[in-house]
Amino acid sequence: MNRGNAVFVAVGAVVVIALALIIGVIWKRGYVKVEETVDSPRTGEAASNPLYVLKLALQKDGVKVDARQRLLLSTHTLKPRDTVLIYRDPRTLSASDADALLAWVEHGGHLIVRTPPWRENIGSSPVPVLDALGVTLLDADDVPDAEDQRDQCVGLYERSTAPQDLFCDARRFYFYNSEVDPDFAWGDEDSAYVYARFPFGEGKVDVLSDLDFLSNRGGTGNSFLDGLGMGGRDRIAKPGSAALARQVLAPNYRAGTIHLIYAAEVPSLWKTLIVNSWMAWLPLLLWLLGWLWQRMQRLGPLRPAPAMERRSLLEHIVASGEHIYRYGYGPSLHAAVRAAFLARLRRRDPYAAAIQGEAQIDLLAQRYKNEPNLDVAAIRDALATPLARDHAAFRARIATLIRMRNRL
Repeated sequence: MNRGNAVFVAVGAVVVIALALIIGVIWKRGYVKVEETVDSPRTGEAASNPLYVLKLALQKDGVKVDARQRLLLSTHTLKPRDTVLIYRDPRTLSASDADALLAWVEHGGHLIVRTPPWRENIGSSPVPVLDALGVTLLDADDVPDAEDQRDQCVGLYERSTAPQDLFCDARRFYFYNSEVDPDFAWGDEDSAYVYARFPFGEGKVDVLSDLDFLSNRGGTGNSFLDGLGMGGRDRIAKPGSAALARQVLAPNYRAGTIHLIYAAEVPSLWKTLIVNSWMAWLPLLLWLLGWLWQRMQRLGPLRPAPAMERRSLLEHIVASGEHIYRYGYGPSLHAAVRAAFLARLRRRDPYAAAIQGEAQIDLLAQRYKNEPNLDVAAIRDALATPLARDHAAFRARIATLIRMRNRL
């Protein structure tokens, strides 16, 4: 390395080191250490229990809570001041369990049930608990058109908060067949009712169109999807839902145990993969799309179909002749055509084939005197060997010899 190159390398190294130091100082001055809390995906009871957040909130408020998937009255004795909230469809209750619950309510218990899901025609099918209260359920056929108010949302207004829609697409009811008037009712005769509290003996029975506002459905527990707005907040976390939940649970609040009966909601395999395994399938999906893009045909005009293979002997002969002529063997081709002409001439006119020179040319001219362009000069040129690169003379001689051969 000469001196000039050494100086250039040294200056470059100094510049690189100076830039690295400047960038390091700027980064260190702008670097701020912060703590960030990232919610992990829900597992266990938090993923399967739709009332898990409500359970935690009640426990934090000093209320005794027992959350389970089935009623199990044989192993869980209900006390007079307890509360039972049945989150699932009341049609799943057996007749014996429904009678036992109503008998317990008569001694001071508080029962909370919902109506069956909307868009299912019940007709005259029995619905435990609700039939005993004289509640009349609406069917989908009872709503004549889409503008009917009996299948629309109900607005819940809480102080200092935006209105919240509740009981959307939920089954409403009437209670004109009930033997007692409810203590509280939400709705009217035109739009039907979404909530009512019935006195039953010494206890209470609350009937609601649905209990979704108590659930922790809505949030996925995945920070990435929730950050994109795909999961949303838990419904129980909304201020209006929390206030309504407190009012629904009010009769025996802190007086006894609140039993939360829910049906386990095991997420499907596809939902689990989409929500919790996107770090694996998203890169694989991008790789698959890239591979498909690479393998697919490019856009543009269609290419013509390839020519089919041919096995014609004549085409092979023509191709062989063109190859021989291309490499300077034109005189050999001319000699072969002239030999073929003389061989036929020897069969048709042995005397003309036996003589040589101008006498043969004059005799042939007399023979072809009625053929145009076959005079003495044309015959003399056809029998003479052409130059190797005289393409026009070669083609003319070959054509004349073939013509003379065909006319014999």
